[in-house]
Amino acid sequence: MARSVYEELREAIVSGALPPGSPLVETALAGQYGISRTPVREALLKLRQDGLVEPSGRGLAVSRRSPEEILEIYEMRVLLEEYAARSAAAHRTELDLSRLVNAQRVLAETADSDTAARVRANAEFHEQIWASSHNRTLCDLLDRINVQLRRYPETTLTYPGRWEAVLAEHDELIRAIREGRPDDAAKVAWSHMSAARDVRLKMYSASS
Repeated sequence: MARSVYEELREAIVSGALPPGSPLVETALAGQYGISRTPVREALLKLRQDGLVEPSGRGLAVSRRSPEEILEIYEMRVLLEEYAARSAAAHRTELDLSRLVNAQRVLAETADSDTAARVRANAEFHEQIWASSHNRTLCDLLDRINVQLRRYPETTLTYPGRWEAVLAEHDELIRAIREGRPDDAAKVAWSHMSAARDVRLKMYSASS
């Protein structure tokens, strides 16, 4: 039950159903879900560890969005994506490579008008790089960071010129992974995610 409450609250937060700053009161949530306060408390603790919940007054609330948070999230994601790419180039199998190439093909073939499909395909491409690293702990960390980014609904793929750059950077990354060049794969991933960070900050500033 605690896991169920955690998942439902997490989805409500990242989807915006629970906006930033929304108070999270144990007794109220326990009544809403018809359960005791203990599983609610456990769920809130996990959400705080995920960075989705923060102290507010004498209680807890949904974490507020900020450019500082974007920088913090990307500081870690850049490093982890860099490491994932390096590991993928060193440890990928032929099956991994086939799945990665297919993920890029699906991404490139998505319709210009279907932004949601592009977002999903882009996420699947990156998740395949993570999987190709064959490092479960790394995948778990990247998944948690990705959940935090979902709180910022604007996708960087719609920024002028970004779509074309993403496809080119992905192709370069695939080549480095295919040819077993860990250092080059890491450099491409670092550049790719650093550019995404800069675009994300520009989009946040424009919408604030």
